[in-house]
Amino acid sequence: TKDARAAELQKLVDRKLVVQQARADGLDKSPEFLNQQRRMTEELLLNMLIGKRLNASQVPSPDEIAAFEKAHPQVFATREIWTLDQVIYPLPKDAGVTTKLGAAKSMDELTQTLTSSGIQFQRTSRKLDTALLPDQIYAQISRVAPGEPFIAPGPDKAVANVITERNAAPLSGDQARAVALDGIRKQAVTKIVGDRVKDLRAKAKIQYQPGFEPPAKK
Repeated sequence: TKDARAAELQKLVDRKLVVQQARADGLDKSPEFLNQQRRMTEELLLNMLIGKRLNASQVPSPDEIAAFEKAHPQVFATREIWTLDQVIYPLPKDAGVTTKLGAAKSMDELTQTLTSSGIQFQRTSRKLDTALLPDQIYAQISRVAPGEPFIAPGPDKAVANVITERNAAPLSGDQARAVALDGIRKQAVTKIVGDRVKDLRAKAKIQYQPGFEPPAKK
């Protein structure tokens, strides 16, 4: 409506006035602005490059969608919501303690090891959607015996988990198809970027300042 257009126009005028003030204050010359502007420009160029090479009009076939769903069962047919009993603790400095924790067959055994080693820990619980798990991690957890902890180490802390409850939440029909299409597209984007980067690295001359060279491949 006319009133709505007038209101939006005033918002645009206000925005321009504020931007002019920011420029007058010299913010567009600040290192913070220039760094963010460069990152946004790079992100825009990257997305445009991907869009140029990604054929959005090509819809995956039913067989391709079915194959994707079969390759990621934790997202589709066997998707579950897990209830986890968790113990959060700082990474031990003693390698022997770490070995004992990794060999624990129950949460009680793990907490006893922590207590006897003088390591304080926090116990909690949380829900976890198996659709969020990468394929390799899901496969590893699936091989863990019932009641046996699996440990997720971090930079300075680790989280021991035991699955105490499993609730089936499979995806099917249109919902599964939408998730599969999104996943297939992301795979295509990853391949496009990976292939392009590999090609560009092979052609480019890359120099590093002393001390910043990447580690030699083993």
